[in-house]
Amino acid sequence: MALVYGGRSGEHEVSIRSAESIKRALDSNKYRLSEYFIRKDGAWDPSPILPEPGANSGIDVVFPALHGTFGEDGTIQGLLDLAELPYVGAGVLASAVSMDKAFTKRLCKEAGLPVVEHVVLTRGQFDPERLELPFAFPVFVKPSNLGSSVGITKAKNGPALQQALEIAARYDRKIVVERGIEGREFECAVLGGEQPIASVPCEILPSQEFYTYEDKYLLNQAVIELPAKLSAEQTAEVRRLALACFDAVDCEGMARVDFLMERSTDQMFVNEINTIPGFTSISMVPKMWEYSGVSYSKLLDTLIDLALARAEVRHRNRYSR
Repeated sequence: MALVYGGRSGEHEVSIRSAESIKRALDSNKYRLSEYFIRKDGAWDPSPILPEPGANSGIDVVFPALHGTFGEDGTIQGLLDLAELPYVGAGVLASAVSMDKAFTKRLCKEAGLPVVEHVVLTRGQFDPERLELPFAFPVFVKPSNLGSSVGITKAKNGPALQQALEIAARYDRKIVVERGIEGREFECAVLGGEQPIASVPCEILPSQEFYTYEDKYLLNQAVIELPAKLSAEQTAEVRRLALACFDAVDCEGMARVDFLMERSTDQMFVNEINTIPGFTSISMVPKMWEYSGVSYSKLLDTLIDLALARAEVRHRNRYSR
């Protein structure tokens, strides 16, 4: 098995930590591991995977532990498809649209799933000083294509909005501005192929105003409630929405779906879907599955089995007459 990690995104360090946890949990009696590290400048160490069928001897399956741009957005998946290598996780289409928060919201909305009111802007499309929003402050400003809360800011007034837009524009040309939801944050993991299953959800209690990058990976002060303190009906609804979101973006293998619940109405909103969620020692996907009866090592086994099964199905496809 080839483990690919690092990468050019702002989540480079998170990817390294995920890879370290995966290496510790893999059963050495089952897998012969080879490592492919991608530096921040995009160079591969020791060598790149080549985009040619049969050119990568010794690799029978790939686990891309790459988060964010150039790893979770369909680019590495396209390379692996060209090389005809089985790989863990979503394919090109699902990876690309799930990485793009604006497209995820569009697909969820078309599927009848609840999403927070929002507008989508581009760098050259707005004047921050004259921007008028169709909803009141506070708002969240996000780069459309990034993860781990990188570049996300909560703005409570016009000057703060201008600064937030400038921050988000550093990371992506497309920016999502959404109505700020005062409430609770939940996560639910999904696993599978044709018939995916959803884990028991958890609730995130951030130590800051929202679940920031620092809160996720540096401060170690956020409180996690697993299982989430929800009624049986609310828990069932979170799991239903997680599976529906997984289906709406045509996902495969694994995902973590994030939710917001508005405190004043108890309305649950699909916030986003992550096709290569964190696999660090403190990441919630392994913890949710462990609570649901799937150990970390069994989770890895299942993901690899799903990758091989999907590759077998794809081998039946014809690409020419």
